[in-house]
Amino acid sequence: MDTKVDLERTVQANPSQSGIYLNRELSQLAFNRRVLAQAENPDVPLLERLRYLCIVSSNLDEFFEVRIASILAQNRDDGVLADPPSLTASLERTNAECHQIIERQYAILNGDILPNLSANGVHLLRHQDRNEAQRAWAKAYFEREVRPLVTPIMLDPAHPFPQVVNKSLNFIVELNGKDAFGRGSAIAIMKAPRVLPRVIQLPKDLSKDGMTFCLLSSIIHANIGDMFTGRDVLAYSQFRVTRNSDLWVDEEEVKNLRQALQSELQSRQFGVAVRLEVSKNCPPHLADFLLNQFAIDKSRLYGVDGPVNMVRLSELIEHAGKPALRFPAFLPAFPLKFVAEDIFSLIKAQDILLHHPFESFQPVVDFIRTAADDPDVLAIKQTIYRTGMNSDLMEALITAAMRGKEVTVIVELMARFDEEANINWANRLERVGAQVVYGVVGLKTHAKLALVIRREDGQLRSYAHLGTGNYHPTTTKLYTDFGILTANPALTSDVNEIFIHLTSLTKPKKLNHLWLAPFALQKEFIKAIHNEAKIARAGRPGRIIAKMNALLDESVIRALYAASADGVKIDLIIRGACALKPGVNGLSENIRVRSIVGRFLEHSRIFYFRNDLAHDVYLSSADWMNRNLFRRIEVAFPILDKKLKTRVINEGLNPYLKDNVNAWELAPSGEYHKRKPNRKQVAFSAQQHLIRTLSSQSTDIGT
Repeated sequence: MDTKVDLERTVQANPSQSGIYLNRELSQLAFNRRVLAQAENPDVPLLERLRYLCIVSSNLDEFFEVRIASILAQNRDDGVLADPPSLTASLERTNAECHQIIERQYAILNGDILPNLSANGVHLLRHQDRNEAQRAWAKAYFEREVRPLVTPIMLDPAHPFPQVVNKSLNFIVELNGKDAFGRGSAIAIMKAPRVLPRVIQLPKDLSKDGMTFCLLSSIIHANIGDMFTGRDVLAYSQFRVTRNSDLWVDEEEVKNLRQALQSELQSRQFGVAVRLEVSKNCPPHLADFLLNQFAIDKSRLYGVDGPVNMVRLSELIEHAGKPALRFPAFLPAFPLKFVAEDIFSLIKAQDILLHHPFESFQPVVDFIRTAADDPDVLAIKQTIYRTGMNSDLMEALITAAMRGKEVTVIVELMARFDEEANINWANRLERVGAQVVYGVVGLKTHAKLALVIRREDGQLRSYAHLGTGNYHPTTTKLYTDFGILTANPALTSDVNEIFIHLTSLTKPKKLNHLWLAPFALQKEFIKAIHNEAKIARAGRPGRIIAKMNALLDESVIRALYAASADGVKIDLIIRGACALKPGVNGLSENIRVRSIVGRFLEHSRIFYFRNDLAHDVYLSSADWMNRNLFRRIEVAFPILDKKLKTRVINEGLNPYLKDNVNAWELAPSGEYHKRKPNRKQVAFSAQQHLIRTLSSQSTDIGT
């Protein structure tokens, strides 16, 4: 049977994309529903449940700043929005889903998490809940810390509506009477000082038990009338506007990417407004006034029962203490051999696989730090996508350059929301003589590569690190990722060729093992999928297991559909957005899709192809998305050692297929259903299993 013809018939029978693909935006939002389920899970510690709520807020911020902003920008002409019917329908569905998610989010906060935190001695009090002594303290705090920093703006022809920074806390106030000059201006805008904490702890003697906190917005609300002497406050509301935060540079006109981005960063705070959040009790006429000012459609107005920026409640999590209300701490494994032996001798003897955060990221830092100090090391090359404001690894690169080594760093300046940190590191590296390159304009350098070149016995020897995650001190403790340290000449030669390609912009030579985007990565993935289909058509078992963050690329999805029709058994472990419909008769009945949402963010990309018992295993920085396959510099690299292949399969894939605690399964309709162990099954969490088996301290993570 010609499965390609059958697939085309299926597509023709469903001419709209929605026939064989799930909606991208709704698929992205569905992940937030799964995170919200963790916030409702009574088996998760309370402060961690609050953290999940904060994660949802952060995800939605970026969703509006990037995805919704992108949809709106597609048909914006001189500031006038003209949505075609398809985009309008998509926006309507997306807005409706966002409203449902946010309503549920605040219902969980107010009806479940805050009352239970209070029962455990962590109190977050609104003005009406504070006693007289607490109100007096809040009043004094306002006079001492807030009032000197606040500048209310009364709107009139001389005081137009002020610039409002992206995602900042602000207040709109309606007043009666006349001002000091006898005029009847009625609306004032007041910005909350950005230098002040949003969560404020009251003194211990004002807390009847445990710890008591209040929000800066609550303190301002309680004292807002004092800012307008001689006038009465008729109504007020906090508000927050979300803006388009995508940076744009003209690839043909730009001469210095860093300078262009530094200029763009200033304008990011004032991009086109795409969402307005106000208090739930904000009077409609004030909400309409703000919608008018920001030119936002009413469908993107969100009235919330609590702080307009729930992300700020993460400050409460950090200050509350209460270890019993958190996930138990664990120590990632740190192989003693890295302490006892020379790191280059270890890597030369065998490839070393690291599985984060269950195993420490420190050996990777030590790899670069040792190279910086080693007199036999001549050169270090590395890609940097996200590394944060503080990084021992970046400091090691600076040290290496100061010691005269040839240091080349490919810094991705367009890493969204990390642009400023990356520019700062680029400046510091250049000041000490490192060669800094900004990748390829128009293609983000997302590959995670490091190369050390060392003189040994009169010859040059190369060592490399290849990973699925960023060189970031925080995310390496919170995201699941794999990395490999290798001295395999075939692999290190490929890594060096990629660095030469990125700095010289010449066409890369034929690589031994690595698959490189945008040139070959999609083609090689589809070739491997087709190979499994060919094997299945010949009557032998075809098997694919793939783990990634998102699956949206149409060509890959079609290849998977065709392989399924040929009898290939396919398991996909996809944390976030997935446009593929699993389990559809005649299309994808051999495909299962599941998502794992647990203590750590699932971030590793693993691709397994049975290939007639060759058991090909590739790790990658890339998801199966069009942007990764064609608009980024990405790398997929094979695990060549048989023992390490087995480790990747047994740690990165099999446990996640067995998980019945944190797993969600995708139905053909696009809905996810939580897996639960039946009476005959033992509860099994992949992440908990890996903590117990890999970390040096065995603990129960509470999920």
